[in-house]
Amino acid sequence: MNVPAVVQAQDATRRYHEVLGLNRFTAIFPPGITGLVGPNGAGKSTLFRALAGLLPLDAGTLTVLGQPVWNRPENNRQVGYCPDHGGLYGWMNPEEFVRYLLELDGFPAAQAREKALQALATVELLPVKDRAIRTFSKGMRQRVKMAQAIAHDPKVLLLDEPLNGTDPVGRARLLRLFQELAASGHHLIISSHVLHEVERLTDNIVMISNGQAIAQGNLHRIRELLDQHPHAIELETSTPRPLARILADRDDVFSLQFSGPDRLTVLTSAPNGFFDDLPGVALQPGISITGVRSLDDSLEAVFRYLSKGAP
Repeated sequence: MNVPAVVQAQDATRRYHEVLGLNRFTAIFPPGITGLVGPNGAGKSTLFRALAGLLPLDAGTLTVLGQPVWNRPENNRQVGYCPDHGGLYGWMNPEEFVRYLLELDGFPAAQAREKALQALATVELLPVKDRAIRTFSKGMRQRVKMAQAIAHDPKVLLLDEPLNGTDPVGRARLLRLFQELAASGHHLIISSHVLHEVERLTDNIVMISNGQAIAQGNLHRIRELLDQHPHAIELETSTPRPLARILADRDDVFSLQFSGPDRLTVLTSAPNGFFDDLPGVALQPGISITGVRSLDDSLEAVFRYLSKGAP
C-alpha cells in the first residue's frame, strides 16, 4: 500500500557559493512523525528553510502536501516552522511575540490574540505570558518558538533541533507535546543530531549527510545496515588481560585492543548482544569492569558507516 507523501524532495539542490547546502537531496516524508537526523552541518536547517518557503532551490523540487513551497504564501499557511537559532525578540513577552507574528500573517488583531493565548496554553507558558522573553531559560525559549509554530494550526510542523539545550523537565514536556500533536492529525518532521532522541518518538527516519539523503525508512532496518559494521566499545577495567581472554572466545568479537593501562577497546558485530552479556562477564571471578563507553554512538560514526561502507 502506497502511503501519501507529506513532504517530497526530488534532487533538491541549494548552493552557498562553492558549498552545497543540499546536494540533489531526494526523500519522501510520510504522515505522522519523521526524524531528520544528521550531524551538524549536514543540511538539516537548509532543508527546513526551503520547506518553509524562506529559501529558493537552485535545482530540483520540494513539495509539501503535494504543493510547491517557493513563492506560495497561501500554501505556506499549512506549515509551521520552529528554527534552531534566534528568531525571538527579547524585549517582547510571549503573548506579544506570537500575536505579532500572527498579525503579520494576516490575522485580525482579536483573532491573533485568541490564537496566541491558545498556543501559549498548549506549550504551558500561559502563566508567564507577560514576562520578557529575555528572562527565559533556553527550554522556555524553545517553547515560545513552538507556540509561534503551532499558533496558526498548520498541518505540517518543521522542528529544527527543538530539544537542543532543554533540561530534563522541559524535554519531557516537548516530547509529550510532539506526541499529542501527531495524535491530533499533525505531521511533524523533527531534526536532531542525537539518534536516541528521535528514536523515542518514531521509527521512521531520514538520514542526511553532506546535503544528501543517505538512508530513509524504518529505523530498525537502518540499524540492520549498521550492524553489518563492527561497533567499537571501550571498557574501563583494572583487569584488561583476563577480560580480553574471556572476550576473545566470543564469535561476535572481531578484535581487541589495549588502549591504555585500564582501557580495552572491543570491535563487535552484535553490540546489543554484547551489552546484554556484559553484566554476566563483569560478575566472573577476577574480572573488574568499572566503565563502558560506546565509541560509535555519535551520528558522525553512523554516517561514516552508511556513506563509506567502512568502520
